[in-house]
Amino acid sequence: MSEPIMPAELADLIKHWGRELGFQQIGIADLDLAEAEKRLTHWLASGYQGEMGYMARHGTRRSRPAELVPGTRRVISARMEYLPERQEDMQHAIRDPARAFVSRYALGRDYHKLLRRRLQRLADRIQDRIGPFGYRVFVDSAPVMEKPLAAKAGLGWIGKHTNLINPRAGSWFFLGEIYTDLPLPVDEPAVDHCGRCRACIDICPTGAIVAPYQLDARLCISYLTIELNGPIPETLRLLIGNRIYGCDDCQLACPWNRFARLTKEPGFQPRAGLDSATLIALFAWDEATFLSTTEGTAIRRIGYRRWLRNLAVALGNSHATTAVRAALSARAADPDPLIREHVQWALGRSDQY
Repeated sequence: MSEPIMPAELADLIKHWGRELGFQQIGIADLDLAEAEKRLTHWLASGYQGEMGYMARHGTRRSRPAELVPGTRRVISARMEYLPERQEDMQHAIRDPARAFVSRYALGRDYHKLLRRRLQRLADRIQDRIGPFGYRVFVDSAPVMEKPLAAKAGLGWIGKHTNLINPRAGSWFFLGEIYTDLPLPVDEPAVDHCGRCRACIDICPTGAIVAPYQLDARLCISYLTIELNGPIPETLRLLIGNRIYGCDDCQLACPWNRFARLTKEPGFQPRAGLDSATLIALFAWDEATFLSTTEGTAIRRIGYRRWLRNLAVALGNSHATTAVRAALSARAADPDPLIREHVQWALGRSDQY
């Protein structure tokens, strides 16, 4: 049996172990999310969640951690940086209409599994030191308000684009949590430093940041290319450009990301050349190639048909070269009406050049 340890000493050890496991920061928060709950209620009432019905499905269990995991007293919040390349290179990729742009968080290994395993190892270390305790690990896998909790834990503040910003590291990082019954001392919440800046609001291609700290997901390119199951509204297709999975524009515009660092985590390095692939090359994949190439990545979750839907839109926004028209024409009679409709739209666009 290990010797008793004071909560403050244990908290320091947890932060030390977290850094050893590859996290850049660990913070500890209490469970008071009353303000965040009010904002969530307003957001849902505005219909900004679109088809993401799961955002309302769990009621107050999302904003009241002890209702989700009875006995929870504290939340251990962790962040891990994932930026795989220079932000200047990302800008070049977005400006090249022939290239496919994938949100940089999705280029490497699926972060859900990687972070969950590291957090489990952190929980194991705690248990080795103090014995059995109550806990549950989360990585974007349950009704958890990870950004408000991270802000309370001192990991950063929620910016006007609704992403978390750290004053020393920007916003290119993942979050994960351990709900626990341990009476650990809490950290000081982060302070908002957005000030008068509206760079993220002004840069958003679709105007999805409808007001500071308010995101209408129905307009967001990440929602349109990942969460939306059906057709992408025609009025938004032109604005998507070459973004086929997610969008990083608001982070690229944020001045705090001048402090962002490249990731040291090998699992977050780009796979299968997806950081430089062309639209035509990816549109030529059959389903077997899509499934094998995206295995173990976050991209896999959208499935093959949404993958082709997104690529068709991007090709419609590309230069109408002979090769682009040939690629689209090859799928003009696709048996899937979703794919066929977006291909026909893209071909119609190329006819206008």
